Amino acid sequence: MPADLSREVGRRPAFFIASDRQGVIPTVEALQRQIAELTAGLDPRLELIMLEKTGPEALRLYVDHPDGVDLEVCERVTHALRPLSADWALEVSSPGLDRPLTKPAHYRRFVGSKVRVRTTEKIDGRKSFTGRLEAADEHTLSVSDERGSHAIPLAAVHRSNLVPEFSEVSQ
Repeated sequence: MPADLSREVGRRPAFFIASDRQGVIPTVEALQRQIAELTAGLDPRLELIMLEKTGPEALRLYVDHPDGVDLEVCERVTHALRPLSADWALEVSSPGLDRPLTKPAHYRRFVGSKVRVRTTEKIDGRKSFTGRLEAADEHTLSVSDERGSHAIPLAAVHRSNLVPEFSEVSQ
């Protein structure tokens, strides 16, 4: 193999790296700030719950509102984010039944609910917990399951969400 080609082996093609029109690759945090600025005037009760990069040039936003999120809310958010649409494919969604939990206030709001928490490091010998959210504060949450109660530092949480519970309808 010619020397000049051997240096190219394993390099990722440039078209797989998402950047804006100025060639800058924004962080998720920078995108969250930009989205917050663009949506600030819509409704002060509108909350960006989570932002995910779902592809090289695709973003998924989960938004919530105390009155619920319907198609009209998603359309208003999408319209407010029009300046981002030149660089990103946008998907605006409600949090759904398996709502992501990303902030201490979310955990406090859903104390008593069934949750799934995945951690970045092992806690009590494992990295995944599904059980009842017993308590939460600014630094720690507590999940109880068949093995007992587990204190999980919020700094160790990789991802967490509610687990929908369906009760059988009696006839």
